[in-house]
Amino acid sequence: MTLRVALIGFGAIGQRLARGLLAHPDAIELTGVLVHELEPARAAAVGDLQAVRPLLTDQREPWLAARPELVVECAGHAAVDAHAEAVLHAGCDLLLASVGALTDDHRLARLRALATAAGRQVLLVSGAIGGIDWLTAARDAGLREVVYRGRKPPAAWRGSPAESAHRLDALDAPTLVFKGSARQAARDYPRNANVAATVALATLGLDLTRVELWADPGVAENRHEVEAWGEAGHLLLRLENRPDPENPRTSLVTAHSALRAVLNRCSAVVL
Repeated sequence: MTLRVALIGFGAIGQRLARGLLAHPDAIELTGVLVHELEPARAAAVGDLQAVRPLLTDQREPWLAARPELVVECAGHAAVDAHAEAVLHAGCDLLLASVGALTDDHRLARLRALATAAGRQVLLVSGAIGGIDWLTAARDAGLREVVYRGRKPPAAWRGSPAESAHRLDALDAPTLVFKGSARQAARDYPRNANVAATVALATLGLDLTRVELWADPGVAENRHEVEAWGEAGHLLLRLENRPDPENPRTSLVTAHSALRAVLNRCSAVVL
């Protein structure tokens, strides 16, 4: 039996995920792709994505009428606000790539209540960060401290509060541009919200998980570091993710993380 899957979004992540889902026709049936703007999405559905074109729609009701069992969101916080509640009301499980949307307590509580009432699940993609399995297990064993550090080249911080506080072009040493809670980081540096929120939700929560953001002229790629201490031991994790060539703001591995989460839903053996 195949798993019926629908997507919200057809950007860099959505296109790569759709391509991966189509490669598993024995396990996955892609029932529809909900987009905000139809014509740009159709223009992107070419080559090996040609099969997606008839599944594209900007109308939610017929998209839900195709009865997906699992909906994967990969379109940003606005899409979560626009469609997540309707998806749960329709009896679908929801897999979120935009984990940073859950830094809003009201939104998180609302989705938790709706999922509970509907007997469905809201699932979170680990995305660009690793070690989540260890962190959630260590949380249950007893965690004392968790720090997430994001390091990017100075130019990557343009358009953020770091640009007004530092002469980014003149930096010749690693420079701390933010230090605070995961909640503060998500508010002030929303482009880092998904990874910081994922680590926080897996561990000590948004207010107790510490975040450091660095402008580092010594790195060429986005670097994610997690350090955690607790009864289970000490974790020190460093990832250097390559950007998706279609959208450098997104790590290449993010779409594959979502694909693996979907495939795990219909696999006989799950790791």
